[in-house]
Amino acid sequence: MKDRIARILEEGIEEFAAASDRKTLDAVRAKYLGQKGFVKDVLSSIGSVPPAERKEIGRLANELRAKLEAAFEKQKKALASAPGTGTVFDPTEPPAGGEIRELGRTHPLSAVVSDLLRIFSCLGFEAVDGPEVEDERHNFDDLNIPKDHPARDSWDSFYLGRNMLLRSQTSTVQIRVMEDLARMPPLRVVAPGRVYRPDKIDATHASTFHQIEGLWVDRDVSMADLKGVIAAFCRELFGPSVRTRFRPSFFPFTEPSAEADASCPRCSGRRGLACSLCKGAGWIEVGGCGMVNPKVFEAVCGERLRRGETLPPGGMPPFHPERVTGFAFGFGIERLCMIRFGIDDIRLFLENDLRFLRQF
Repeated sequence: MKDRIARILEEGIEEFAAASDRKTLDAVRAKYLGQKGFVKDVLSSIGSVPPAERKEIGRLANELRAKLEAAFEKQKKALASAPGTGTVFDPTEPPAGGEIRELGRTHPLSAVVSDLLRIFSCLGFEAVDGPEVEDERHNFDDLNIPKDHPARDSWDSFYLGRNMLLRSQTSTVQIRVMEDLARMPPLRVVAPGRVYRPDKIDATHASTFHQIEGLWVDRDVSMADLKGVIAAFCRELFGPSVRTRFRPSFFPFTEPSAEADASCPRCSGRRGLACSLCKGAGWIEVGGCGMVNPKVFEAVCGERLRRGETLPPGGMPPFHPERVTGFAFGFGIERLCMIRFGIDDIRLFLENDLRFLRQF
């Protein structure tokens, strides 16, 4: 038995050292250290050894296993560190357990956001971001929505205490961008992000949704510029044949204000056609827009002066309403996504139902 153990040890060390790749090394390990290997066979044969020799044979068998395991580990490290050898990851090989996981895909909202940023980038707009937890000044006051304004109720949001709340519109970002002393007109930015409102949840309303805010400030910016940007945006998003129109509306932070509509991309705006998207109206509301209210510019100028903006003698603040004009627009991203893909329930975006998400 002693001679057999010595022979197995010598041959095993030689074979481990000669293994040139991981597959061969694993085969040698199975041959000597596996459930049906030589070491297992030696250990199971100790019972047939004379009682006087069992202790010595047991010691030699344990040493055999330890030395062969050490030889295996040594060669494994050598193969891993050697250039051009060792295990190479094959991304096409199925997982060891046999389970093949489905690849993920882009969420429809993320896909639409990417398209929106691409379109507005081509129109010269820079993408910016802002905090979702806001103070009342940015969310209401500087947007011409004081505490006693009746419009404040419709934008009232989730308060976190001490005049802090979850923002109810991405218009807060336009205030933060303009009051940044490092920024000066001309200014063209878009701000996509999540907003919160305590709306009753139904097929077209949710308490958490996404908006994209746009702002263009410069000398002599007019309503014609706004209509041109909206028209170009709708044609790029929905198709070259889509037409746009403006309807008078009201927003505290713009004056004049309008609702922007696009001709239905499904029925091409033909009234009377049984279209489930526009309900036969021929037009679909895209979002609100308008010229920036001078009171918003005045609030921005006041904050910039409080932050230490220095002006030349007799100089006018860069965002003074007598020096610049601008327009702003805000679109609901879920709504744009629903129009684009023909989705009829906003709640589908939040349910994480794979049957819905696999369609995109």
